Amino acid sequence: MRFASLGSGSAGNALVVQAGSTSLMLDCGFSIKETLARLARLQLEPSQINGIVITHEHDDHAGGAFKFAAKFNIPVWLSYGTLKMVDRYMPNQHSLDLHVVDSHRAFAIQGIDVQPYPVPHDAREPIQCVFSDGDKRLGVLTDVGRSTPHIEQTLSACDALVLECNHDAAMLQVGPYSRSLKERVGGDLGHLENVASANILAKLDNSRLQHIVAAHLSAKNNTPDLAKQALAGVLNCQTDWVAVADQALGLDWREIA
Repeated sequence: MRFASLGSGSAGNALVVQAGSTSLMLDCGFSIKETLARLARLQLEPSQINGIVITHEHDDHAGGAFKFAAKFNIPVWLSYGTLKMVDRYMPNQHSLDLHVVDSHRAFAIQGIDVQPYPVPHDAREPIQCVFSDGDKRLGVLTDVGRSTPHIEQTLSACDALVLECNHDAAMLQVGPYSRSLKERVGGDLGHLENVASANILAKLDNSRLQHIVAAHLSAKNNTPDLAKQALAGVLNCQTDWVAVADQALGLDWREIA
């Protein structure tokens, strides 16, 4: 199994997970043109994408998903709450293959098992996911304001983790955002700051961990070095071992051996 990021941040998000002949996208917050260009960097064609899983309805995660899915006849999985909030993204005429998921019930898309789980975020019914080929596990956690025991239980014993490090708390407070936006981002339904992400990581069983990726970094309220230092401190590793999913460049393929 392997994974890569097409881009991660407030301007658009998409992650690709591949196991054998199955390739999935988690979210698609880019235009069709931009998604195609970013897939091409990974030597992927849209015909190779077997499904798209949508975590929630915010534009940077769902904005391009449905037009892309309609154009290339790709089925989409999402929660009922998210489905109720995405009409504005739908093509005018479409015959999309939509699958509503239970946030506590695993499902399979061809050769990949998907375990969704609910997260606290300011969306209708947001989910995050753990992906598995039956042997290795990739856990993803972004767009979440705080941890829960269920999150920590679900993400324990993963072979790879993509973990939100959205902002540095001090930088957010002195940064350019309005007071209301600072309260939203830093609140319990907002986004994880570096220390909170590190605290979650510290509570997990990391004995199988091969890859750790810091994701959804704020361009104005964080730096890659601060995010990497926070996670490396927990794992007692060099900061270079912590990868960062970049907004523009994404993240190249990471193999889970």
